[in-house]
Amino acid sequence: MSTHTPDIQIGPPARTVRHRSRHRVPSWALKATMAVSGALWVGFVAIHLFGNLKVFQGAAAFNGYAAWLREAFYPMLPKEFLLWGLRIALIVALAAHVLSAAVIWWRARLARGPHRARINGARSWGSWLMPVTGVVLLGFLIVHLLDLTLGLAPTATQAFAHPADGEAFAYENLVASFHRPLMAWFYIATMVLLAAHTAKGVTTMAADLGVMGHRLRATFTVVGGLLAVAIMVGNAAIPLLVQVGVIS
Repeated sequence: MSTHTPDIQIGPPARTVRHRSRHRVPSWALKATMAVSGALWVGFVAIHLFGNLKVFQGAAAFNGYAAWLREAFYPMLPKEFLLWGLRIALIVALAAHVLSAAVIWWRARLARGPHRARINGARSWGSWLMPVTGVVLLGFLIVHLLDLTLGLAPTATQAFAHPADGEAFAYENLVASFHRPLMAWFYIATMVLLAAHTAKGVTTMAADLGVMGHRLRATFTVVGGLLAVAIMVGNAAIPLLVQVGVIS
């Protein structure tokens, strides 16, 4: 009788493991995707802030800017071509950003295992700041689109007016929306979170894009901080001034 004991293989075959690792997107590529897509959104938020500040010039200036966005470069380009091109680019960037962040977060969770060491200090602050604020901002984006772009109830007001041919009612819709205290303070609170997400994100962006110089990294940090303050103060001032009656 043979006493040979057959080898017992535990876990998946080596060939299967190699096959999976070969087709797995490397983490550096996911981080680079997050950096590029995040940079696109930071640029959009900065431009959007510039447009929002026109509300301080009155209804004519703000509505004129909104109408221009819908008819930019017409008749050389179809109406709303620029607007829809920007929307598509932002949707693609947002999907890439969210998916990359989710995969990186899940991989980090698996790597730490069930007995995760407690992280304290700045690393702890950064580890929960980005995913938490990211989820809140994603929810805010949906509410914001339903409220001031699509005008769908119950998020939008009953007085919401859709743009007509060559005419926009962005100022009236915005003021009507921010006359509601809940929406106004929700917007203000979200701008604080957006500022924190932007400041931390721009700093992280430098590392993910391979920026090694100390001065260049410091420049990213300063620019991100200044932009974050501008976003928070500039955007949050609008609903606040509507609430106190300065903008009406």
